[in-house]
Amino acid sequence: MRKTIAVSILSCSVTAMLGMTSCTKDNKIEQKLTLPTTGIVKVNAVGICEYDQTDASILAQGYTKVYGEEFSTNLNNWEIWNSGAYNEELQMYKPANVTLADGKLVLTAKKETVTGATDPDNSTKKTFNYTSGRIESNQYFSASTTTPKVRFSARIKLAAGYGMWPAFWTYGDTWPTNGEIDILESQGQYPNVYTTDYWYGSKPEIPEAITAKDGAIITSSVNLTTCYHVYEAIWQKDTLTFLLDGKVVNTKYKNDTTGGGGFIPSFFGKKQRIALNAAVGGANFSNLDPSKIVVGTTYVDWVRVYTSK
Repeated sequence: MRKTIAVSILSCSVTAMLGMTSCTKDNKIEQKLTLPTTGIVKVNAVGICEYDQTDASILAQGYTKVYGEEFSTNLNNWEIWNSGAYNEELQMYKPANVTLADGKLVLTAKKETVTGATDPDNSTKKTFNYTSGRIESNQYFSASTTTPKVRFSARIKLAAGYGMWPAFWTYGDTWPTNGEIDILESQGQYPNVYTTDYWYGSKPEIPEAITAKDGAIITSSVNLTTCYHVYEAIWQKDTLTFLLDGKVVNTKYKNDTTGGGGFIPSFFGKKQRIALNAAVGGANFSNLDPSKIVVGTTYVDWVRVYTSK
């Protein structure tokens, strides 16, 4: 969800699959990107309310734990945003909206008027009508010849509310040349639904060669906003595998002719960091009515990273 161009394309696909109002594509973007009509898949998943996962259960599969954040003491291992963002999001990210409580990371969206930098790349002051929280790990991770399999895991209770856009994802700088893996993105008005996706571009900040054709829409059997669930992605050279509550819900393959799997090897060996945020509005929504926005809170119990050879 790093840049407007990438997310707005997925928004069109997701809104169509969910039966929401269709969105109008930017003709300039369409000239640069050729998007197939296939590749966006719908998956029905059996979610497990309050699901948890132990290190032992993952280590038994041959993994080594290389990172663990239980949110029990401080956020010294994270960068906390203090600015606006991209993707036409309506909020300013403030450190005050990022707190720790009872061993949980709490990202609280609020309706309030503040002034701050337009985004991290633009210090021009802008007025925002909402605030929220976003953090990014100081540490980077890479699926490479040394560690050919990387497993990102987080236990999260998603924010409910019309216009809320919580996400758990990874990306590398300079975007999108190091790739991006969207492990979880949701819209608060659809409490049983979230999406997965990935992005890659051969040139920094330019949409040529970005793939927006491998998204998956996951519908859980249980609500994702009233209890905790574990969201995961396993990154390997030729595949990306996404899991919900310990079960595989979608896999993207290098040789998937219906999607953009051929891009997956392009960011093998490149470094990505973890991002957790709770956006308000933005390009993930079609025809959003700001008057209907209901702010909410995203809770993260833990974040863990494992590697395997």
